[in-house]
Amino acid sequence: MRHARCVEREWLDELPAEDPRAVRSRRDLGRVNALMSNAPIVAGELRAFAGSLRRVAEIGAGDGTFALRLLRALPRPAAAAEIVLLDRQPVVSERVEKEIAELGWRAAWRRADVFEWLRSDDAGHCDAIVANLFLHHFEDGPLADLLQLAASRARLFVACEPRRSRLALLGSHLLGFIGCNDVTCHDAVVSVRAGFRGQDLSQLWPAAAAHVLRERPRGLFSHGFVARAP
Repeated sequence: MRHARCVEREWLDELPAEDPRAVRSRRDLGRVNALMSNAPIVAGELRAFAGSLRRVAEIGAGDGTFALRLLRALPRPAAAAEIVLLDRQPVVSERVEKEIAELGWRAAWRRADVFEWLRSDDAGHCDAIVANLFLHHFEDGPLADLLQLAASRARLFVACEPRRSRLALLGSHLLGFIGCNDVTCHDAVVSVRAGFRGQDLSQLWPAAAAHVLRERPRGLFSHGFVARAP
């Protein structure tokens, strides 16, 4: 798996949000995220700054399930706090919104293209921007543009992505055995081939930004990236 990244379209991106196969696949992704321990990984990077987090954005937030798991793993905020849930097709869930509110956060849903939003006044300043299984959807050129925009909006950027490795590829081929549907099984293989290893993301981060970078494998299947302003 030392070959270059190969980015292909994923089936879930093509299906209407209400399609039964898409609904099932989003449920599957909850289990996949649990297996990869992505929410605890991202929470671990945010925890040191939890006291100063007042506005956090998740790009590619989907139905908000990952954000909910992430906030459960963080201390309750001492003051009003907002999490922006950005997606081209957000699946707005009253249950998720209510549970986020019970944790002391206000969920602000945004239906927008990530590039357009990051360039807009609405993006403003974020204490942190997080991405979970999202960056691998982009070729290197657009991804570098996305990271440059993110660097201009947040002091802290944390991403947890598929690792491009033989073990992760093997795991992606076995998801059918835990009951994942055809959409999830297809997209998992595609995701690993488009995933990251080594310093892939650090090399795309804008050189002019003053952030301190850390990039490394996390768990069995994940690849972590953190950019923190000094």
